[in-house]
Amino acid sequence: MNTTGNDYLKQLDSLLVSGNQSWLFGAGISLNANIPLMQPLTRRVFKMAEGKPEKDLLDAIQSELPETAHIEHILSHIGDYATIAERSKANDIKIGGQTFSLDVLHDSHAKILQSIAETIRWGYTEADEKIGSFTEPLVIVDEHINFVTALLSRVQAGLADRKRPVRLFSTNYDTLLEDALALGCFSYWDGFSGGAIAFRSHRYGQLEPETAYRAHVIKLHGSIDWYLSDDGKVWRVRDRDGYPPRSGRVLIYPQSTKYLATQRDPFAAQFDLFRRAISESGENVLAICGYSFGDEHINQEMELTVQHPDNKTTILAFSSTLNDVLDKWRKSHWGKRLYIVTEAGLYVGTEGPFHAPEEGQKLDWWTFSGVTKILNNGAGGCLV
Repeated sequence: MNTTGNDYLKQLDSLLVSGNQSWLFGAGISLNANIPLMQPLTRRVFKMAEGKPEKDLLDAIQSELPETAHIEHILSHIGDYATIAERSKANDIKIGGQTFSLDVLHDSHAKILQSIAETIRWGYTEADEKIGSFTEPLVIVDEHINFVTALLSRVQAGLADRKRPVRLFSTNYDTLLEDALALGCFSYWDGFSGGAIAFRSHRYGQLEPETAYRAHVIKLHGSIDWYLSDDGKVWRVRDRDGYPPRSGRVLIYPQSTKYLATQRDPFAAQFDLFRRAISESGENVLAICGYSFGDEHINQEMELTVQHPDNKTTILAFSSTLNDVLDKWRKSHWGKRLYIVTEAGLYVGTEGPFHAPEEGQKLDWWTFSGVTKILNNGAGGCLV
């Protein structure tokens, strides 16, 4: 018997109340919080560098990269060049006809990271050129609070078979998920121990705590409040605190190649947790929202794991459209375990779209706020 679109909606709702579920978030969930996406963030960093030494380096690097490259690609490029300069006799390197010393590369890298952190911490909207500051922040947390409340107060409430907290993986540098959980009075674990100032206690290979927390927040690309000290310790520090000593830098991935030994923790540990979450042998759900599928590393982790014959993970992808990655996955042998919620309707494997909107209309159930509506009202309630 053929499964109908209504049956798939019921299955979608059932998967969203799974007792063993993880989420993967990207920059899209913070857009309405006044935190820019990668391209606007890149342009903002370039503006902040005007008249400063790092601007020449930024321009030189940008001239070598494709037009689609953003600030993370530029940081990786600087890291690669720093490694080459470190091996050279003169400790410098020529980029775009200019010579840059190793000290300039390291100093520029640190200042770019600081510009990223300041922009994300206080907010920025490119359309109207509003720039947040310590005295007038633009960042808002409303959508994140609504989401975690819907997820943990309603969907997850009273599930007797839930053996572990909900895992919230994120590529975002902002602290909105953590802030929303705290404001909602939901206990969470993030790999650190302490209070307002905390130290990184989780190490690669260690297991997550299985009790006492409603959620685990696992930040795959670092955070604006993570700092790397010269002795290799990773701290979570309040903004503008002068202690502990953090003459290292804001810890945002990707880092310069020089710091690969330190990258092993925490970044390798974070990806290890992600890999474990989607490779469990039992029934498992991974929901994806706000993620553009532009990170090849993460895409490969998901694809290689889920395509294993023994894997039972079901992926729920909330995406505006069918991108190349999702289109490839849905046609694979495991595609029947892939639900794609788009503005054009619902796809399940090679089937769909189901519940397509009227001509000229688009559904918003794939957005961060739309997902919250589904959690509160069910998928069918978002089609009215």
